[in-house]
Amino acid sequence: MAELLPDTNRTLDPAGRPTAPPPRQTKSSGHAWIWLIVIVAILGGIFYVYRQHQAAEAAAKTKAASRNMSVPITTATSKSGSIGVYINALGTVTPVYTVTVTSRVDGQVMSVNYREGQMVQKGDLLVEIDSRPYEAALKQAEGTLAHDEALLNEARIDLNRYQEAFNRNAIAKQQLDDQNQTVLQYEGSVKTDQGNVDNAKVNLIYTRITAPITGRVGLRLVDPGNIVYASANTSLVVITQLQPITVIFSIAEDYLPQVQKQLKSGHTMSVDAFDRDQTTKLASGSLLTLDNQIDTSTGTLKLKAIFQNSDLALFPNQFVNARLLVDTQQNATLIPVAAIQRNSKGAFVYEINSDTAKLQNVTVGTTDGSTSAVTGLEPNVEVATTGFDKLQDGAKVAVHNNPPTGQNGANNGQGAQQPAANKGPNASAPNSTRGSAPGSRQSDNATPNSGTSSTGSHP
Repeated sequence: MAELLPDTNRTLDPAGRPTAPPPRQTKSSGHAWIWLIVIVAILGGIFYVYRQHQAAEAAAKTKAASRNMSVPITTATSKSGSIGVYINALGTVTPVYTVTVTSRVDGQVMSVNYREGQMVQKGDLLVEIDSRPYEAALKQAEGTLAHDEALLNEARIDLNRYQEAFNRNAIAKQQLDDQNQTVLQYEGSVKTDQGNVDNAKVNLIYTRITAPITGRVGLRLVDPGNIVYASANTSLVVITQLQPITVIFSIAEDYLPQVQKQLKSGHTMSVDAFDRDQTTKLASGSLLTLDNQIDTSTGTLKLKAIFQNSDLALFPNQFVNARLLVDTQQNATLIPVAAIQRNSKGAFVYEINSDTAKLQNVTVGTTDGSTSAVTGLEPNVEVATTGFDKLQDGAKVAVHNNPPTGQNGANNGQGAQQPAANKGPNASAPNSTRGSAPGSRQSDNATPNSGTSSTGSHP
């Protein structure tokens, strides 16, 4: 028989008997890992919940702090006053007189006595034309006149002699009548000669071309040495009157009753001219007249205003924005345009009571530059003009008004300084309409606060 190999996996007890092998630990090790994973997951969940709780507490503290923080703003005070109702229109500056000077005689240009762009007075010498041919023509006409005057005097002397002879019955009546007609013929010749002399004098005067009006000359159109002809109508210089000057503009026919009412009452209607951007007032004048018919193709009526133009701010053919004052609204509540905000429900302002902002709905009426007339708000009420990005109904505010210059820090209740008085009629307030009323949408708050509608309602 083969010999059995010894079993190395068995051990012997002290008595020499074999013992069973030890049990394996694989199953109990797997359970330990599972419990370890569960414990780690539980600890992670507890840590996550704890961090979320801390974050919620921090957010609550931040929100509470923001609620207690005052919103910095500037304010202005509503006041009662008058505001103009205007009609805005695009106009063109038109000179009262524009003269194109031409020569009335033929000849060579001897001198040009003006500078381009010069202001000239009526009667100033502008251009000289060679006068020698006309001086010679004048002398010839004067010589012919003197000759015919001598013949006329001789005929009159003979007529007196014939009259005396006829009284003595020394000559026939026919001879006296013939001499009388001879005198009349010479008188006609003298008149003709006198006309020729006057015509020669006029032509001689025309060789010195003077300014017919006071105004500004344009660019030089002819140089010395050139020959000009009266029949060619060659322009020598153009003169434009600048003082006074007019502006012609058109308004819709719907405004005609308001304008006629003021004119029939004898009121002088003021007109302001602004630049293209409507930010600078160029001049102030008055309405002169209106056209006699409405343009059927556009439904507009032309009006003409006159301006003294003392500073020459208006220039011929310049485009300007004309603003016609048709009425004045009295005892209106006036606030700055910057204070007016808009949402889906309409216009509103933030009324400041002590240190709290209150949303107040208003209706915007006439707007004149940086000031608007509103209803729904009483005079002497403080309203917010800035800080709308954080301002809400019931929010706490802190007023920080800049003191006017030279007033030692006193703001006199006027709030933020307003734009200059010569701002244009449609000058818009800053796009600061980010404040919102409760329940308003974001798109509603993005509407610009311009007050750009015309100053005055359409009829």
